[in-house]
Amino acid sequence: MSHKLVLALLAALFLAISSFAPVRAEKPAPAANQAAALSPDEAKRALETLQDDKKRAQMIDTLRAIANTSGPPQPAPEPKSPIPLAADGLGAQLMLTVSEQIGEISSEIASMARTITHFPAFYYWIMRTANDPAAYNLLIEIAWKLALVLGCALAAEWVIFRLIRRPVAFLEGRVPETARLPVQALPIADPPSSVADVTPAPELQKRRHSLARIWQVMLRLPFVLGRFALELLPVLVLVGVATALLGTEIGEPTTVRLVILAVVNAYAFSRGLICLVRALAGPFGLFPVRAETAAYIEIWARRIVGVGVTGIAFANVALLLGLHRAGYAALLRMVMLVVHLFIVVIILQCRRQVAEAIRAPADRQGIAAGMRNRIAGGWHYLAIALDLALWAVWALNIRNGYSLLLQYFVGTVVVALITRVAIMLTLGLIDRGFRIKPEILQRFPGLEVRANRYLPMLRKIVSGVIAFIGFVAVLEVWGVDAIVWFYGGQIGGRLISAVVTIGIAVSIAAAIWEISNALLDRQINALSRDGHYARAARLRTFQPMLRTALLCLIATVVGLTALSEIGVNVAPLLAGAGIVGIAIGFGSQKLVQDLITGLFLLLENTVQVGDNVSVSGLSGVVENVSIRTIRLRAGDGAVHIVPFSAVTTITNASRGAGNASVSVNVAYREDTDRAGQILKDIVDEMRREADFRALIRGDLELWGVDKVDGAMVSIVGQIRCTEAGRWPVQREFNRRMKQRFQQHGIEVASATQTILMHVAPPAEGTTNLTPRRAAG
Repeated sequence: MSHKLVLALLAALFLAISSFAPVRAEKPAPAANQAAALSPDEAKRALETLQDDKKRAQMIDTLRAIANTSGPPQPAPEPKSPIPLAADGLGAQLMLTVSEQIGEISSEIASMARTITHFPAFYYWIMRTANDPAAYNLLIEIAWKLALVLGCALAAEWVIFRLIRRPVAFLEGRVPETARLPVQALPIADPPSSVADVTPAPELQKRRHSLARIWQVMLRLPFVLGRFALELLPVLVLVGVATALLGTEIGEPTTVRLVILAVVNAYAFSRGLICLVRALAGPFGLFPVRAETAAYIEIWARRIVGVGVTGIAFANVALLLGLHRAGYAALLRMVMLVVHLFIVVIILQCRRQVAEAIRAPADRQGIAAGMRNRIAGGWHYLAIALDLALWAVWALNIRNGYSLLLQYFVGTVVVALITRVAIMLTLGLIDRGFRIKPEILQRFPGLEVRANRYLPMLRKIVSGVIAFIGFVAVLEVWGVDAIVWFYGGQIGGRLISAVVTIGIAVSIAAAIWEISNALLDRQINALSRDGHYARAARLRTFQPMLRTALLCLIATVVGLTALSEIGVNVAPLLAGAGIVGIAIGFGSQKLVQDLITGLFLLLENTVQVGDNVSVSGLSGVVENVSIRTIRLRAGDGAVHIVPFSAVTTITNASRGAGNASVSVNVAYREDTDRAGQILKDIVDEMRREADFRALIRGDLELWGVDKVDGAMVSIVGQIRCTEAGRWPVQREFNRRMKQRFQQHGIEVASATQTILMHVAPPAEGTTNLTPRRAAG
């Protein structure tokens, strides 16, 4: 419906509501109305005043002056929004506009629903007919006369149908077969001199086949028409018998005759339409199709014709029997709605076959092929929308509705095609612009990965913008003055300004984020390339915390910018955030301690990612250091997460030096100088090997004999190694020391002790004391 019609409906609704209000106010006080009744003399004076032009004008002026001097009504206090929106802000204006549009749309839908459906009238007609004895007797009379007329007419139809079976079979046997495209036989000859020699052959063959089919359709036409006429003959006889019977006393009174004629005409019309469908599409029709397709067409034709014709006939009969016009119109609308829903079901069932016919061949590329494929994927949506729109135009009785619908449909299709082409061209240009040259990739290796990260989002944003422009164009085609929304000061203009501002803020934030990450990665790679591994590890440790802090800062700025653009007052939010921050600071002392301790540990370069440390009794390799915790990977694969507030001492074994300790216990009788020289020879031998040359920083520092007792002697020392060579060197040194001591016969002291003791003599008394060995 047009915009003026919508406004008229809204005005009518407002006037109806305002007119009902005083009625409700007057109902509780009927006594006051009776007391204020006019007397005959007062009524006469009022009539004289209204009939006299001068007096009536004076009374109007007096009433107008009284209305102007009366104080304006006090407006109701407006409810405050929980969100601090400014009165003239974009958010408040947008919410108000949306609520108004929703109210208008709901009112219009309710009005259309009341216009289409008048089922109470239909219900009242049924109740009145059931309770009226005269109407009941009339129904009885119509029923037996209808049964009599239809019985005689159907008997005559059956007789004629039996008589025409052989002529129909004769015509079906004489119907020419359809032409089929023969398989093209390629003659054995010399190869063609050019492509033009073989290209016209298939086209010429198809043209000949088309002409042959047209000629055979012309040959089939007389037989199809004859068969159609024979199938219509029983229907014509049925109508003739019914009409003849109704010309007698059976057709009295007029209402009975009209009702029976409506039923007979509906049956005859249904049979005629089915015969027409069979004559057009079927094995013996003008346009032959497969038996399965012909059965499908006939089944749905019977359903649509049966529901439509039967429903219309029933509505006409009900109208003749006293149904109100509003109920009659509502019944017709519902019947036709069911018919259109049947068409929707047919569209959904045939969508794949039609899509295959529309879709471009697989070997074709380009914009035209893309458009065909796009239409093939969504043609059923357009068909369903057109089908329901046709019913809505008819049901609402819109003036010039079909011409407007055609205009809207064609305009919508054109705008959709133009929008799709624009999206495809723009996305192609974007893809071409994101192709990075090889020399730039060599200079910035991670640039392509970072660019491709934003490519899908950019494609969606550009597609959305173009689709929005297409939507506005569709609204213009439908008669909605949508461009006015984007003028200065209007809601559309302010919305676009806010979206552009937020988009610029997000773009700047994304650029800052990517540039910062790129600079950090580049600095780490440069430090690693120049051999500054400690500084690179330290910066790599700081990187997650720097990225987190930067992300929080960027998100806060962009969020506040977006809220400010939509009209939210950010000052209370900032004040509330400050108060919440203070409360969190007082209530989460452990969290604050974690943050401060972690910050100083990182600033002092106490630990780095990859260090082998011991923290709070837990040992492992540092995998990650955040602003609050340190994550260790133990030797058995377990992960330890230690908050900085629990850290009192950190033992770091990865600070450039790792000494392998040497401690060996030899027997008391062994030569310690000889054992020490063997240990030094082992270290010298290891330093000459390539596997251990880079791990050992100096010779064996033999400190000497550390402990002497009656059973063993302890020799101690150390081997200066790198941080990565401590454990490999120590394990290899112990292995070689064991082998070398075995070769030279040096006994390593046992942990057991040997004690010599005298055992008391036996009971018979002997003077000899025999020493015995006790191991313990």
